[in-house]
Amino acid sequence: MSLFNLLKPVLVLVFASTLLTACVSPTYVTKGTEFPGMYTEKPKSLLIMPPINLSTAADAKDYYSTTVEMPVAFHGYYTFPYELTAAVLKEQGIYDSELVYDIPLNKFQEYFGADAVLFTKIVKWDTSYAVVASNLTVSIEAEIKSTKTSEVLWSYTGTVVVDLSGNSGGGGLVGLLANAIVTAINTASADYTTYAKQANARFIYSVPVGPYHPQYLKDQNIKIIQQTK
Repeated sequence: MSLFNLLKPVLVLVFASTLLTACVSPTYVTKGTEFPGMYTEKPKSLLIMPPINLSTAADAKDYYSTTVEMPVAFHGYYTFPYELTAAVLKEQGIYDSELVYDIPLNKFQEYFGADAVLFTKIVKWDTSYAVVASNLTVSIEAEIKSTKTSEVLWSYTGTVVVDLSGNSGGGGLVGLLANAIVTAINTASADYTTYAKQANARFIYSVPVGPYHPQYLKDQNIKIIQQTK
């Protein structure tokens, strides 16, 4: 049997996989079409809730909470100081945002004067390490909910996967050892907050800008990638 005949089934699978991958392309929609509620309610102030940590990393919540407030403020919204918000919530016995995620949010309008509430969920915050190969994944889900209706005005997901594997360029046992050392160093020194900011940048871009931004109510036709429902 020829080499081609031996490899033929593999080649067919690779070709089919390539075609399938090529056919899967993102769908683009406008901000106005995807998030009409942001333009009808026109929220000016956002209350940023403490992150809901669904990952296995106990310290993810503390790290991630430092990355949200500033980019939202630069996007044209008034944001309540996060540390003050967290302190007030704790005084009210709310230690976890999950406690209020599914209840009417009108009390946040009453207590804080907030037009909407930003909920964030840390879905993944971990490293996959296998000596010579390592990946760091930060995945965030976020929603903006109205304090008037508790309806979701905007939602998005940001995921960043970073290859921390070493690549010394060398071959043989020496090159393998060098790659393993570099991978270990990269994994140990990985700064999750940097990559959380990258994930945030992806979803913040999709948010219609707020009233303190020069493009306020002028970005309805900007195209973004439609999220998988």
